[in-house]
Amino acid sequence: MPLVWVTGNAGAGKSAVCEVLKERGELAVDADNEGYHHWADRTTGQVVTDPPDPVPAGWLDRFGWRISRAKVEALATRTAGRIAYFCGCPENHNDVRDLFDLVICLVIDEDTLRHRLLTRTTNSFGKHPEELAAALADNAYQHPGATLVDGTRPLPEVADAILAAARRLAPPISRDRDANSRDWDANSRD
Repeated sequence: MPLVWVTGNAGAGKSAVCEVLKERGELAVDADNEGYHHWADRTTGQVVTDPPDPVPAGWLDRFGWRISRAKVEALATRTAGRIAYFCGCPENHNDVRDLFDLVICLVIDEDTLRHRLLTRTTNSFGKHPEELAAALADNAYQHPGATLVDGTRPLPEVADAILAAARRLAPPISRDRDANSRDWDANSRD
């Protein structure tokens, strides 16, 4: 089962394209909103269960947006047989990179990033000056080896690009092979 990581900076469109993928019947997970990510103290590793909003000055220097490897492993196990799309971007991405068959990175320009973060209504991250500065500083980073997708394109086109890249991982079953499998199944019941 291919596990596809859709990543990118805050405001790149990960959650929005996740919803489009779900609407199209794909197995997609919004890591931020479905409990795969959490804030943690970088020194102690302690998880912060009730982070301040907005964050105070210096918060992002001490605390990081982290991913739970165990939860991603459980997702991979439970979705066997289907392509699953994992949409999110933690700072400790190297801790889970080996679990994914493909990484797709949504990229956007700084003006788009600034506009999206300051105007979005689904998430407050990026509205505080310190958060916005951190997001703008991180915007040049692109995951090594990732397939890059222009996140400024209309969402249906972004979803199409993601699906096209993922389908290259799993070759389609030919009609002949499918028919042969049905024949074998029918014969095995005799």
